Amino acid sequence: MAKIIGALRSAVVPRAGAFSHLSVHELAAPVIQSVIDQAGVETDQVDELVVSNALGAGGNPARLCALAAGLPVDVAGLSIDRQCVGGLDAIIRAADMVDAGRARLVVAGGVESYSRRPLRMHSNHGADIGVAYDRPAFAPEPAFDPDPHEAMALLAARHAISRNAQEAYAQQSHQNALDAHDHLINEIVEIAGITRDLYARKLSEQVLAKAPLLAGTVTAATAAVAADGAAFVVVVADDFETNVLHSLTVGPAQTIGAAPEDPALAPIPAIKGVLSKHGKNIDRVEMMEAYAVQSMACIDGSGLDMTSVNMCGGALARGHPIGASGAILAVRLFHDLQPAQSGLAAIAAAGGLGSAVIFERSA
Repeated sequence: MAKIIGALRSAVVPRAGAFSHLSVHELAAPVIQSVIDQAGVETDQVDELVVSNALGAGGNPARLCALAAGLPVDVAGLSIDRQCVGGLDAIIRAADMVDAGRARLVVAGGVESYSRRPLRMHSNHGADIGVAYDRPAFAPEPAFDPDPHEAMALLAARHAISRNAQEAYAQQSHQNALDAHDHLINEIVEIAGITRDLYARKLSEQVLAKAPLLAGTVTAATAAVAADGAAFVVVVADDFETNVLHSLTVGPAQTIGAAPEDPALAPIPAIKGVLSKHGKNIDRVEMMEAYAVQSMACIDGSGLDMTSVNMCGGALARGHPIGASGAILAVRLFHDLQPAQSGLAAIAAAGGLGSAVIFERSA
């Protein structure tokens, strides 16, 4: 089975912050270069680069990233866009390539620049006049493509998850991140002088009370902030010769579609599917926190132990660089899992997508 022998990320910085001057390939390249060095391999051993990017200008950002990182010119670069699940799916695709014998070493992950995302416009029936829009459609019928904030508010009401409960969850995520500050530095590549995540803070009752309402009981304090960041791993064949002792086996993985009008719950069947194949205890869980209520509902619906989830904080305390967020979950597990431990990464995406992967550390 494929294994990961290196995993690093940038800091996660809220949009319009310290990374706002960097293009996608400028964010990705230092992380790609550093993770190759961490894995103790040479650039000419890289067979492919798989990059998740959700908000870019199209084209093939993976090719730009490959060239910017100094990879051999024959590394074509494969770009994928599955929105929030894309970073984790890039790693799944890399493992599939390796397990199928089509590659020996693949660098995979994601990168996002909310700060530099293009302004979007539809052409108006072929005319030169453009009609601005903020996000693409994720379902053909508007009734099945809800506003994310409103969908989370309905989820909270349906599951009786109060604003106080959501706020308590967010407080814990921030506190966990603050407590893990010195530990998290080990997985972060310095870019533009930034060596740590910048968003985690003490969420006082006063701050929570003043947080703007987004919809229903969902507030700005219980939703992940838009952010810039990158994360990549090195995936190799099980018999790949390396001097690196620390590795994770890529275990059961599943990406599925579910009801597009209820996207937050899509990871639950994916989680249950990989857990049934794994058949062992899970020691740590990295669950995407696009919203507190989304993470809480998935944890409860999957029967996971809350105390094992996001022990060093989650996206509520970091931010959400869409194309990179799933890969960040894998990086977190690479650095946190101890020998003989197993970890689960899970994430949802607009349109009713859910991805889950189990990683196992043997050494």
